[in-house]
Amino acid sequence: MAQPIAVSKGVRRAVRIDEGLSEVSTEEMYREILSRLGEDPSRDGLLATPQRVEKSMAFLTKGYQEDPGKILRGAMFDVDYDEMVIVKDIEMFSLCEHHMLPFFGKVHVAYIPNGKVIGLSKIARLVEVFARRLQVQERLTRQIADTIQEAIAPQGVGVVIEARHLCMMMRGIEKQRSSTVTSAMVGCFRQKETRLEFLSLVRQPGASAL
Repeated sequence: MAQPIAVSKGVRRAVRIDEGLSEVSTEEMYREILSRLGEDPSRDGLLATPQRVEKSMAFLTKGYQEDPGKILRGAMFDVDYDEMVIVKDIEMFSLCEHHMLPFFGKVHVAYIPNGKVIGLSKIARLVEVFARRLQVQERLTRQIADTIQEAIAPQGVGVVIEARHLCMMMRGIEKQRSSTVTSAMVGCFRQKETRLEFLSLVRQPGASAL
């Protein structure tokens, strides 16, 4: 049976790349972690686990290799439309950068065009790019809003994220029903009337609950 891991001072200190870890494969590192947790990485159930975890982490952090601005630039269109565009209930899964545990929820994005709109699927794709990185919810919210603002210079952008964090649910305070809501408002969305319109449309009946 696995024993609780005891984190020594040697493990806590930052290890410099030139101390030799650059020569160690990621798979070997995960195998070492299993050993330090008190497991036997050579047993049947864990034999391929280091390889699986390496592939899983590569997928969950693939956003580092993607350019969010380029994604939006590939689907921008000139339009004569200046009313609010909302894409809500975009599913989001990310990893907390503090404990590398998942947090998940819904993202609601709105903007008011100023001559250009973005292909709707690209907004969901933008959320995916930033979510597939080690994150904090507050920064994720701001990155989505700022990237849209920079790409098409709309009259304003609003982003709201509602999420649950396993670092609160599985460890620490262990509160199962708590959720976190963050928002980023840019341009005209800082005006009370526009902000309230956005929030009311997001919260109207039919919106999915967490």
